Amino acid sequence: MVEIFSIGGYDEVGKNMSAVKIGDDVILLDAGIFLPAVIDHQESETERGETKQVELSEFKMRSIGAIPDDLILDKLGLRNKVRALLIGHAHLDHVGAVPFIAPRYKADVVGTPFTIEVLKQIMNDSPNRKSNQNKSQNRFQNKSQEMRDIQQSLRNPLRVVQPNSSYNVKGKSKNYQVEFLNMTHSTPQTALMVVHTPEGAIVYSNDYKLDNSPVLGNKPNYEAMKRLSKTGVKALIIDSLYASDERKTPSEKIARDLVEEVLLTVNNENKGIIVSTFSSHIARLKSVVDFSKKLDREIVFLGRSLGKYVRASIDAKICPFEKDIKVAFYKKQVESMLKKVNKNKDKYVVVCTGHQGEPGSILDRIARKKLPYDLSSDDNVIFASKTIPVSVNIANKGQLDKRLKKDRVRIFDNVHVSGHGGREDARDLIKILNPEHVIPSHGDTQKLIPMIELCKEMGYKFGKNCHLMQNSQKLKI
Repeated sequence: MVEIFSIGGYDEVGKNMSAVKIGDDVILLDAGIFLPAVIDHQESETERGETKQVELSEFKMRSIGAIPDDLILDKLGLRNKVRALLIGHAHLDHVGAVPFIAPRYKADVVGTPFTIEVLKQIMNDSPNRKSNQNKSQNRFQNKSQEMRDIQQSLRNPLRVVQPNSSYNVKGKSKNYQVEFLNMTHSTPQTALMVVHTPEGAIVYSNDYKLDNSPVLGNKPNYEAMKRLSKTGVKALIIDSLYASDERKTPSEKIARDLVEEVLLTVNNENKGIIVSTFSSHIARLKSVVDFSKKLDREIVFLGRSLGKYVRASIDAKICPFEKDIKVAFYKKQVESMLKKVNKNKDKYVVVCTGHQGEPGSILDRIARKKLPYDLSSDDNVIFASKTIPVSVNIANKGQLDKRLKKDRVRIFDNVHVSGHGGREDARDLIKILNPEHVIPSHGDTQKLIPMIELCKEMGYKFGKNCHLMQNSQKLKI
């Protein structure tokens, strides 16, 4: 018998975490944060005048609802049976809670190279480690010292698995093979994780899109998925974020074409160009750099988040534009760079944080006149992103747009395609894998129900082999 626990990400978009119990062994899948809760907390602290960065403890993160409630495993006596924490990809709603949750378990943390490098950056960026950052005001801190510092703050061994490779989880009396199959998404080296059990494979597909023409990396491993369908998939845990959208999600090559359009066919002569996009979207950043080079402009990346993800991609040896950019993370570096750019806007492309209107981001501070860059009608601001549809982001982005429009800048919004599969991607994935059971995930009930409806269309029976779960529930298969 296999038991699946829906720990987080079944009542909300974020803080994804599931658990698979096989006999006396438990394997955890993902440990993400709920970003709106963190943003709300930070904004409330700012309103109270708490401007100093304060480390968020595990207790605080739990109290504001920002991390999965894995304490259910304690209540069920399963905490000491956890053998591994497997991370599917590098987005914060999947990996961000690892520093708070992993130390509770005697378990390895396992992921692809880029995912593990991003986790190292998260650990390296905690406020109680500022001294290390101050000693090294550049992105090439002493690596051996950095790793010692990270391992002291996260006791769990970090294990790297190459895409399309396997990892053996050591159980109490047997081992379990876990495959990390290559899957396309909006961040590199995303894995379709497959836990092989005596009952059949448990496939965790959170997040995914079926992109056969990726800008960076390889297309999904269809051959391995077809193999799994023949040997038997017991259950599929599937990203249902856009299961209600009757579409196939376009390839990233479409977003690349959109970036090319706005950079090369719009009148950018003698104009300042500012681009903001997801810091973890290395493929999108590659497109921005590629077409900016055709403008014969110097490309500067500004902001801590961009710095972290670019550093992670360099360390994972998957950064194709390392030699084409200059990076500034820290306040003095950013101010110095912007002063130089402001004098000759037509010589630079600025890539910066702030596409969601996040307070304190580079673009937000530029719009608030907090940084030495003077916005005017001679500036084109490009959002190579979509506003994530949660209330805090919608409000922040709306305020940012108002400030930009006051300065009469030209705005290009939604230069973007999604990294999540739509309804027809889900249909195709289910057909390829042919799972015995389907468990929708990555959303509240309103987002999960359309996946249930799709499964019913495909012959599954609700409550029998298609299951609507909420946080802190258990399913026996």
